[in-house]
Amino acid sequence: MKRKRIMIIGPQGAGKTSLANWLNGVKKPLRRTADVLYGARTLEVPSAYLENTWMYRHLIALSQDAWCIVVMVDQSKPQALYSPGFASAFRCPLIGVIGKCDCCPAHRPQLVRQLETIGVEPPYFAINMATGEGLQALQMYLEHLEGGRASDEIHHRI
Repeated sequence: MKRKRIMIIGPQGAGKTSLANWLNGVKKPLRRTADVLYGARTLEVPSAYLENTWMYRHLIALSQDAWCIVVMVDQSKPQALYSPGFASAFRCPLIGVIGKCDCCPAHRPQLVRQLETIGVEPPYFAINMATGEGLQALQMYLEHLEGGRASDEIHHRI
């Protein structure tokens, strides 16, 4: 059976690599890459896959290796990058994460509306990789979801 990962998508500079490194428990230098990066627990997708709608089919194909998808938005740059209803293309749970939550607090309502428009259901997690804010809550939620997923897989085998 193929090992499923947490897929992380988001705009350039939103903190995808920092979050992936944290979830994988590694400290690697940050660098921009045009490649999909497979970590121990994560699957990090370059922002180009979102910026070009013709690449959505690749996102959908990559999601077959994911048990959940973290959809990141950047509070410091609240651009609308995702298409309305974007979430409906995926079969696994989507988790909304607002990165750089210490920057521009006035942008938060706009980002929440953006997550709602693309079809990501609450709860949403506001995180700050520099201070660690929100990371524990996100980790606990992921563990809760993953525990339920493991339980579902056992029931499907019985």
